[in-house]
Amino acid sequence: MQPIKIMPCLDMKEGRVVKGVHFVELRDAGDPVEHAQFYQKEGADELAMLDIAATLENRATRLEWVRNVSHVISIPLTVGGGISSVEDARLVIEAGADKISMNSAAVKNPDLVAECAGEFGSERITVAVDARRNPDMPSGFELVVSGGTKPVGQDAIAWARRCQDLGAGVILPTSMDGDGTLAGYDLEFTLAISDAVDVPVVASGGAGTLEHFYQAVVQAGAQVLLAASVFHFRTFTISQVKEYLRQKGLTVA
Repeated sequence: MQPIKIMPCLDMKEGRVVKGVHFVELRDAGDPVEHAQFYQKEGADELAMLDIAATLENRATRLEWVRNVSHVISIPLTVGGGISSVEDARLVIEAGADKISMNSAAVKNPDLVAECAGEFGSERITVAVDARRNPDMPSGFELVVSGGTKPVGQDAIAWARRCQDLGAGVILPTSMDGDGTLAGYDLEFTLAISDAVDVPVVASGGAGTLEHFYQAVVQAGAQVLLAASVFHFRTFTISQVKEYLRQKGLTVA
C-alpha cells in the first residue's frame, strides 16, 4: 500500500479562499498564498486549488491565482475549475500547476480526458466526480455538474470507471450530501469509487474529526485525504492528522 497523503484544498472565489456547506453559504477563509505557504510548512503532501465559480461564470481558471500560489510552494499543485480544453489545461500547467482537475467539461466532452491524458500524461489528469444519492441509478449515486447544481442522469460510479479507461490518473469523488458538513466523508460513495477503479482515489467532502480521516482509508480505500474547513479554520494541523494515522497503524507520506 502506498503511503497516505494529506491534501488541503483551497476553494477560490474572487481571489480569496472560501468555504461553504453543500457548495453554498460561502464564508471567507483567508488568503490563498498565506494558506499555501502555511500548509507546505505544516507537512502537506499536495495542495488542491479549485476555482469554484469558473464553470458557473462560463470562464477559464484565473491563471494569476495559479501563478501566485505555485510560486510559493514546491509540493504538487492540482488546479481545477473552468478547464474545458487542452489549451486551458496547457495554460494552467504553464502557470505552475503540476496536475489539472476537470469535472463538468469532462462530462460534457469525455474525449477531453483522453486528449489531456495523451498530451500531458495520465498522472497529471484528475477527474472530479461529484454525486448525490439517487435510488434510480444502478449504484445509487447520480453524477452532478456545475458545482453540484445540475444532475445529469448518469451513474456516478460508471462514469468514474469510464474516466479511468479514458486515461484519468486520479479520481476525486465528492458527495454533495457531505460537502462542508464536518460529518465525515461519504464512505459508501468513496468505497464504491475505490472498488470501481485502480487509480488513486482522493477522499473529499465532510472531514470533521481525526477519526474521519482514518475511516476514509480503512473503510473506503482512499489513498489521498483532501480537507478544507478543518485546516482553514485550524481545527487540526496536518501533523496532528498524520500522527493520528500513524498511531492507528497506517503508513503516511
